[in-house]
Amino acid sequence: MREASKNRKSKETDITAKLNIDGSGVAKINSGIGFLDHMLELFAFWGHFDLEIITNEADLKVDIHHTNEDLGIVLGQVFKEALGDKAGINRLGSMSVPMEDVTANVAVDISGRGSFKLSMDLSRYRNYPQPQEGYDVKYAEHFLEAFAKQLGMNLNIEIDNPNKDLHATLEPVFKALGKALDMATQIDPRRKGIPSTKGVID
Repeated sequence: MREASKNRKSKETDITAKLNIDGSGVAKINSGIGFLDHMLELFAFWGHFDLEIITNEADLKVDIHHTNEDLGIVLGQVFKEALGDKAGINRLGSMSVPMEDVTANVAVDISGRGSFKLSMDLSRYRNYPQPQEGYDVKYAEHFLEAFAKQLGMNLNIEIDNPNKDLHATLEPVFKALGKALDMATQIDPRRKGIPSTKGVID
């Protein structure tokens, strides 16, 4: 079982995360940010990850910025630890998920080189998602960028026909991310070593 736990404590936050990559999608999320909790529950369910995240302390009385970003950092770190040397994994994964008239296209590569890109064609659709429960697209970007960089994952997301409803826009993103990362972290029995011509993934 590829499992890991991580506690990260700073002057702003104290967050604990536990992960079983080969789980059944059971999530226990209490980050202090209700909207993000729901998105992470969807991510874990569709990725078949057993995931527990608890924010023990946070400076939410100021704003959610530090907690939101630090949650992404911890999630990336616990995934990286659970994957170990990454021997045998598919490494690559992609998924498209619709919700009503929105479609999220997510591609991942656990390459050891963390990067993040989110694209929305606002010139065509002109529907910029509106904040919900104090959460907005910029917070999602900060969270996902921190997650990708700490894991060492290329994460490219394209949202087709974004909706003014933030929930309808981001829900397919987190579902697709769960599915794509599940695909990338699965073991390919044909792969006898690390999936890189370099022989190592940092």
